[in-house]
This record gives sequence, structure tokens and C-alpha cells, in this order.
Amino acid sequence: MMDAKHNAARVLEKAKILVTGSTGQLGFDVLEELKSRGIACRGVSSSDFDLTNREAVLSSISNFSPTAVIHCAAYTAVDKAEDERERCFAVNVEGTAYVAEACGILDIPVMYISSDYVFSGEGDQPFETDSKRSPNSYYGLTKSLGEDRIREAGKKYFIVRISWVFGINGNNFVRTMLRLGKERDEIRVVNDQVGSPTYTADVAPILCDLILSEKFGTYHATNEGFCSWFDFAGSIMREAGLNCRVLPITSCEYPQKARRPQNSRLSKHSLDNAGLQRLPPWEDAMTRFITRLREKGEL
Repeated sequence: MMDAKHNAARVLEKAKILVTGSTGQLGFDVLEELKSRGIACRGVSSSDFDLTNREAVLSSISNFSPTAVIHCAAYTAVDKAEDERERCFAVNVEGTAYVAEACGILDIPVMYISSDYVFSGEGDQPFETDSKRSPNSYYGLTKSLGEDRIREAGKKYFIVRISWVFGINGNNFVRTMLRLGKERDEIRVVNDQVGSPTYTADVAPILCDLILSEKFGTYHATNEGFCSWFDFAGSIMREAGLNCRVLPITSCEYPQKARRPQNSRLSKHSLDNAGLQRLPPWEDAMTRFITRLREKGEL
């Protein structure tokens, strides 16, 4: 037991983690989690180096000399991606390849944050980590290709798929619903797309636990339970005490440039198999997030 504790302490002492996309919702909370554990870390964003510039990526990562990289940076404008395909590909595929290459040169682990969009979105059963990938949007295609680049670069990798992300450092569905709930008496929200929200403050500890381990592989990490966007919106209104009526509509009634998955359910067996604790239920996460917004004076 003492040897295990000693080894764990040595891992923490030597750890030096680089987090890309540190100004985004997830990257921000991952960085906060690392700092709270006393782990040496650095967050970088597009203002530090251009992810689409191979030399800039290789030199920046090499100069920091990390023991691991958590790659949160991504092009996430799902609808814009249908028109800005070159930019989306450059960031999500080529940029990811450069990060993976840099980690391969240094012989260190890399963690890639992926998405439910890599799947077809068909059916009503949760997708397993090894389910067939069949994206139906360009954004989803680039996230799937990004996974390929990570796998091709070496054996020391983690791929963690999340969905319906919300966190304190950025815009998200919860904040949008709260704003609309104050402005309108009634809103319409799709009821035929089902998945799991992911609170960045809840998933960040899982990512940090993994990156400090050697439990390499592919994972799904979202909050527990499933809901539709309509369910999610209604729960937000009730929790915030807003008298805004939420009406269900179909995806066809709310057309968008990029096709959204109707089934975004992700199985969490990968967490169980790795001995990791599942995230709290999404309702609990939403409640804590709204409480945090109140404390910040945003409600």
C-alpha cells in the first residue's frame, strides 16, 4: 500500500500537463482541476500558437516539454463547418495530427476530446466505444478523422467522447435557454433528439484521472441519464423559476444546415471497466450549474 501511495505521489510530482483550447468551456475546467490538484500545467489557445501550423505546434509543445497533453481545442461550429470545410478540417484533423505527432516525438500520452457526432445517430440504444462510426455531418466527419490521427500516432492515447457540453466559461444551451426564458413567454425545442448533457466541471476530474494513468483507450464520459433537448429545456426553466412555456417540436420543424444525431446516447461501460466512477446525473449537474450562475449574479 505504501509503495502504491509513493508511486502515485511521484507521478503527481513529475506531471506537467499541457492543455490546448484552455479558454473554452472544457479546457478552462480541466486547467482549474489540474491546478486544484497542485499539478504543474499550462493552458494554450489560438493566441499562443496556430494549431493549423505544424511547425508552430511541434515547437510550442516541445518547448514546454510536458509529460502529457490534453487536446481540448477544436472547431465546434457545427453548422458553419458545412461551409467552412477547409478551416474545420485544418483544425480538427490536421491540427490534431500535429499534436499527436508532437506527443509521439516526446513519447508522451495524448488525450483527444471527441464527440457523439462520430456516430450515425440512428436507433435508440447507447453507442459503445467500439460501435461503428458513421458521422452524418462534416463536423462529425472531422472529429472521427481526428480520432484516426490519434490512433495512428502511437499507443499512448486516450480518446474521450462527450456530448451536449455546458460549463461556466462560455456560451451553451443552458445559458441560451435562461436568456430566452427571460425574454419570451414561449419557446419551441426539439423533442426527437436524445442524449446526455455533459457538465465540464464533472468530466474534468475524469480526464485528469485518466491522463495521470496508463489506462489508454477510448472512453465515453457524459453525465448519467438521457433526455431530449425539450426535456433539458423544461428542466432548466423549472430550476431557474422562469415562467416560459416550452413546446416540443420535431427536427424537421427546426431545420439546420448540419444534420444532428437523433440518438446521442453513449454507453458508459468503458468507465466501469476502467474502475472509474460515473458522472452524476445530468439533472444534478444542471442544478449545480444554475446555482453557480446565481452565485455569479447571472440569474
